[in-house]
Amino acid sequence: MNCSEQLWQEGRQHLHGNKCELCCDQPLLILEDMPNSRPIYLDYCATTPCDPAVVEAMHPFFSHHFGNASSASHVYGWEAAEAVAIAREQVARLIGASPEEIIFTSGATEALNLALQGLFAGYRIKGNHVITCTTEHHAVLDTLQFLHQYQDARITYLPVDRNGKLDLDELRKAITDKTILICVMYANNETGVLHPIKEIAAIAHQHGIPLLTDATQVAGILPIDVEKQGIDLMALSAHKMYGPKGAGALYVRKRFRGHKLQLMPLIHGGGQEKGLRSGTLNVPAIVGFGKAAELALQRRETEYLRLQTLRDDLEQALISAGCIIHAAAEPRLPHVSHVYVPGIPSRTLIPALASQLALSAGSACSSATGKPSHVLKAMGLSDEEAFSSLRISIGRFTTTEDLHTAVRILTQAIQRFRGKMANQS
Repeated sequence: MNCSEQLWQEGRQHLHGNKCELCCDQPLLILEDMPNSRPIYLDYCATTPCDPAVVEAMHPFFSHHFGNASSASHVYGWEAAEAVAIAREQVARLIGASPEEIIFTSGATEALNLALQGLFAGYRIKGNHVITCTTEHHAVLDTLQFLHQYQDARITYLPVDRNGKLDLDELRKAITDKTILICVMYANNETGVLHPIKEIAAIAHQHGIPLLTDATQVAGILPIDVEKQGIDLMALSAHKMYGPKGAGALYVRKRFRGHKLQLMPLIHGGGQEKGLRSGTLNVPAIVGFGKAAELALQRRETEYLRLQTLRDDLEQALISAGCIIHAAAEPRLPHVSHVYVPGIPSRTLIPALASQLALSAGSACSSATGKPSHVLKAMGLSDEEAFSSLRISIGRFTTTEDLHTAVRILTQAIQRFRGKMANQS
């Protein structure tokens, strides 16, 4: 284990320009002790800060408008119920849905569990086969593993190529008369690669199969129209679009092939959200989710262009520094870059820069496993390539100055590490 790896595990950090006490007895910088200093945030795929307008919208519902949305006998409950109804309309408008098709949850993970487990239970009599992709988020993969282990589900995991692309012919071949669901994410949460959701939906519908997509990273960034794109179920999360943590939604098409989709609830007791998600509604968070959706719809087009320009500048600088952008030529989200830095492990580079840049190697849910990214491995990358890759994601509060500073810090660090490696060889 090198010094950077040990320091990272211990939650400590090098002072820029100094060596650590493990090497030369120089003092360590403890991040909490840094006065008036915050690293530049480049991990928007993990979470986003609440927009100030979202916080303002939520504030009254913690104190003045504190009612339970299910309390139908007095004004406090009516106010809360009206606020939830407005938020439901705002979220629905963002994705081209009807308000009655929005089921509020605690986040995208719960929404995906409700869709996968709920639909499997509802359609188990018709079949037990689900088709998904090897690069899905663990909220999908782990839930499907649970269904396979305990509910006798048969799961087909479609492979991807080196650019993270699906072969739609392989999807067609995988469909059987027992297939009850196709689940493919809208965009990958590590590489940003976009899947052809409209084409996948068309294939699914030719066989009478509903399509579930995880749009956690896409909503608020790209235009979504569930009707035009043929999406039947879709998971969303507020905290990936400048809303609060603890709020999400599952879109459920109200009619599929002339019938209501049969979902069995995961949580019972109370009958909220049409009986699909019982429990007292988190009104402040739902209000914040609605406001975040409203803001995203207003700013989406101009923000897309701004983020894409910043990302392209970043990638050009990193390419000039000898880095490789994964799936660079593929349709991708405008704010995400997954970067291979040859010869420099991310577990060394990231902690060495943590006092200046907030970076990640990939999904926040998998960052502590110590294993190579399952996404990159599914794309056919070697362990060395996977361990030497990092994800950079920018967002609404990333300025041009921030990005230029980040590029300078990152490229200089890469040059320093390579210089040390050259001297040691």
